[in-house]
Parts: sequence; structure tokens; C-alpha cells
Amino acid sequence: MDGTSDGAELWRLTLEHSPIGMALVGLDGSLLMVNRAFCDMLGFSAERLSHLGFQELTHADDLDDDLVMFNQAVAGEIDTYRLRKRYLHADGHVVWGDLSVALVRGADGQPLHFISQILDVSEQYEHEQRLEAARAEVEHEHNTLEAIFEAVSVGLLLIGRDGRYERMNRRHRETLSLPFPDGHRGEAGQLGHVYFLDGKTLMAKEDMPSYRAVQGEEFDDYTYWVGEDPRRRAAFSASARQVRGPDGEQLGSALAYQEITDLMRAMRVQDEFVSSVSHELRTPLTSVLGHLEMLCEHDDLPPAVIGQLEVVQRNALRLRALLSDLLHVGQVGEDRLQLQRAAVDLTGLVGDAIEATRPSADKSGLTVEVDAPDHLPADVDEQRIRQVLDNLLSNAIKYSHTGGRVTVVLRETPSAIELQVSDTGIGIAPEEVALVFDRFYRGGAALENHVSGTGLGLNIVSSIVAAHDGTVTLDSEVGRGSTFRVTLPHPMG
Repeated sequence: MDGTSDGAELWRLTLEHSPIGMALVGLDGSLLMVNRAFCDMLGFSAERLSHLGFQELTHADDLDDDLVMFNQAVAGEIDTYRLRKRYLHADGHVVWGDLSVALVRGADGQPLHFISQILDVSEQYEHEQRLEAARAEVEHEHNTLEAIFEAVSVGLLLIGRDGRYERMNRRHRETLSLPFPDGHRGEAGQLGHVYFLDGKTLMAKEDMPSYRAVQGEEFDDYTYWVGEDPRRRAAFSASARQVRGPDGEQLGSALAYQEITDLMRAMRVQDEFVSSVSHELRTPLTSVLGHLEMLCEHDDLPPAVIGQLEVVQRNALRLRALLSDLLHVGQVGEDRLQLQRAAVDLTGLVGDAIEATRPSADKSGLTVEVDAPDHLPADVDEQRIRQVLDNLLSNAIKYSHTGGRVTVVLRETPSAIELQVSDTGIGIAPEEVALVFDRFYRGGAALENHVSGTGLGLNIVSSIVAAHDGTVTLDSEVGRGSTFRVTLPHPMG
């Protein structure tokens, strides 16, 4: 063979064994030659393809675009073109191809035929479609969240790890002018007209919810007042959560601000009403108790009358105790719970409280045990701490069964004084544990067992302990009993 023949054979072999589909296409669109990859791609034999044109293999929706460019090339307007189009497989399914076409001309410049290269991009197309669908879904999700973000009545704020405000919604922007009338720099911890619940004490930087969140804290229902003018102030409840990356690294903080002005003002009115009513009722009740005491001392009254007067006296004393609880609640709501601290022997105070409840415990068939040091001095409000003891012991006795046990433990640690009151009573359901310190809350077991009470005792305990800068916690199991733990800072003397 001469060199020309060798070149032609080499070209034929190259075309035949190319891993990419290739074809020689006549000026009328007929397939003059196809390689094995092209046959495999469309599922036709070379013999069958030799009787077809590219028009018959092209999807009807893509044929017009292909013909326009094909005819432009034949007319000499372009020499090459490229497009993505759909081919029809022998079994009827669609094959996506990336088509590249070049026009071959003779020595005289006349067009001879086309060289077409077709790359099967079906998998790539399907992948692109999945990506597009995913992108559309993400876009839809983004738009939905954006709408919710701007529409909710809760102020939303996103803070970066460096403390800079990254994003806030419309509601948050609208409320910024009240605490920051001179504008906000967009940094966590900026000071403004932000007050604690007493409405008088300005927050320091470390108390600001945004600063606490940037320091890594997470919290709920952090309440405060904002606004320089007390008549126009608004109350807010803030919650914070950390934003973390896939490896748990801190990326920033998200805060939600809910305005609770109406609720706070309603609670204040309620507290003022309770306090006022309690004050008004105590005066005539004191007079009633005084006259009852004098009547009971008369020797000329029949025993039956004395017995009836004692019943009236017991119920009047109970009413006075209830009014004292209501007055205490009102004072806490008005931030008027004042402590009268003095040096007190807590061991002696615990002993007195236990002795006072001993008759009730004996009547209920309960054993009361105490574990305390001989002396434990502390600087506390004796009357208030006695209220704590009386309420915890009263609860333990009321909610215990006959034959049960109440245990009081008092101990001192290097950093605190701990008081623990345990019982073997009916216990408290897990979903109710977080609610027992709320005002007027009474658990399901108390209602089912018809245990008397107002639901104020544990709220009073919580407020007194908080006023002493301490904490009170509860562990309970239904049917096994409850343990209340009061922790007071130490040293206190």
C-alpha cells in the first residue's frame, strides 16, 4: 500500500475504535460511516444505520435546531457547530448526546461530508437534572423560611462568632429603637435602656442576652424591660441557642425575642390586687381571732360552745395563713420581698420546724428522721427560712402514705449549705416537675387524691431561696417519693 492508502486505513481504524461515538454524515444527512461506539450508544447495527439519516435518529423537539445549524454549514455560513440534543435509542428510550460537527471540504473548497462526534451525556444530564431539582427545592425551602423569618411576630437575630450581628428580621429591627434610640452598632453586648425586672436596675454588658449568647450560653425565658420612659417600656422574653457546624464547632448564636408587655402588666395588676385584698382582709381577721381567743377563755360557756368556737378559731387561723401566703406572693411580684438577715443556728431552726409538724406526722402514721450537725450557724432571714422548712415538711407529710418516712438532712460543704427534705410519698410525674414551683400550680396526683392546698407553698419556697441567692431543685419518681434540695451560698456569716 502507498502512503495515501496507509493514511486512509489509519483514519478508518481510528474512527472505528474511538471510545466516543463518531460518524461521517453526507450532505443530505445520511450516515455514510459509523463506529462501534456510536452503534452501542444507540443500539443499532452499522448495517441498519447505513440506511438511516440523522434526522430519523433525532428527537422531534430537537430536530429543528439541528437542521438550522446543519444547513448553515452546508451554505458555508459556519464550518463547525456544537449542541446538546436527544437521540432515539433502538428500544425507544432517549439518549442525551453532546454533538460536535465539522464540515469537510475538498481541495476545491466544495463541501464533501460532515464529521460528527457524539458523546453520551445521559448520566451527566440526569445528574444535572437532579442537581437542578435539588437546587429548586433548596430555593423553595429558602423562600419559605425567608417568608416565615420575616412574617413571625417574634424578633429573630443571628450573631456571628465574633459578636457581630449577621442578620435580623423585620420584627427585631422595629424594636431596636426602643432600647437604643441613638442607633445600634450591630455588636453583641451594646448597652442601652435595658432593665432587669425591677424596672430600675440597668443591665451591665455581661447581663445582656446578646452578650450571654455570644459567650456560649443557651437559655429560655430571660425576661427584662426596655425603654427609657417607664410609661412606654416594653417587656421581652429572650431565648438563645448556639449555631454549630457539622463537627460541633460554634458558628454563632441565634436569639428569639418575644414581647410580653401585656402579660407582665397583667401579672403586676394581679399581684397588686392580691396584695391589696390580703391587706384589707387581715385587719378584720385579726379582730375576729382576738375576740375568738377571749371567748374561748370564758369559764361560763358550755363545753359544746367552746368546741364550736375552737373549730371557728382553727379555720380562722387557716384563713390567716392563706392570706399570709397571698401577701407573700404579692410582695414577690412587686419586688418587695425584703430579707431581715441575722445570725441563726439552722440546726435549731430545723429542730423547731420538725417539732411543730410532729403532731401532723404522728396523726398520719409517719416517721420523721433528721440528720444534722450539732450546730450550723448562717446569716439568713430566720422567719423566711422557717417558711421554707414549714412548706417543705408540710408537703412531705401531706403527700405521704401511712407508714411512710420523711427525712431531713442538713449539711455544710466548703461552698454551700444544703438542706434536703425527702419523703416516700406518691411522687410527681416527670412532666410536672418543672411546673411545681409555679404559682397556684397543683399536680394531677394532688387533685386525684383530693389533697388540700392552694399551690402557693412551693412558689413561696422558690422565691425565698432565690432572695437568699440560693437554688431549690426537685427529684421525684411516681410511687417512690420526692426529694427537695435547697442550696444556700456559704460562708454566710
